[in-house]
Amino acid sequence: MSVLNRSLLFLAILSLAFLAYTQIVAASATSILDVRAAHFFAGLWSPAGEPAGQVLAVLGGVEFTVLLILGLALYLWRAGFRAEVWVALAYPAAVLIEVLYKRLLDHPGPFLHHADGPSPSDMAASGAGIANSYPSGHMVRTVLVYGLLAFVLHRLLPDGWGRRLALPLAAIMIALMALDRLYLGVHWQSDVIGGALLGGAALAGAIAWLEVPRG
Repeated sequence: MSVLNRSLLFLAILSLAFLAYTQIVAASATSILDVRAAHFFAGLWSPAGEPAGQVLAVLGGVEFTVLLILGLALYLWRAGFRAEVWVALAYPAAVLIEVLYKRLLDHPGPFLHHADGPSPSDMAASGAGIANSYPSGHMVRTVLVYGLLAFVLHRLLPDGWGRRLALPLAAIMIALMALDRLYLGVHWQSDVIGGALLGGAALAGAIAWLEVPRG
């Protein structure tokens, strides 16, 4: 199976999985597991680890990930991949879906949580009255942006450490962001899973666009 067909298959699977999981969350079927996970990570928290968690949060914030996606678009443009530059539109599309779900799905975030990474966009959202937390925007952005960066670098870099480490480092970053959301107590585990599914669907769609045959 070609990379294009495999990406389209993953796009369909992850999109359906996100929609199905959202229905489960909307029915409050994840509440017990959410609370158990929150208590578990609350027991692991310590003031010494909070600064590292906040730094990691910044790496998944809107401001930093926008710079990364714009840098990727510039890299593709300068490398001669003009049509592929449009892959950057996967970012605003995914963020728009995330915000719509936070507006429409009644799913308040944890009431007891620690300070998140400083982000003007997050503070603006709080000021706008967006109290719902599903899905996690940090997870959506991290899966999409770091996954897409890893895919492009793995494809275009010459064989070497940079090419070999691109995919493993992206996977580590995604895993750390998931733990960070739970460690700081800013999201339920259902928010993290939903964000990963939505980000994964957006990533599959972005890779499919990059793999479309062009003359």
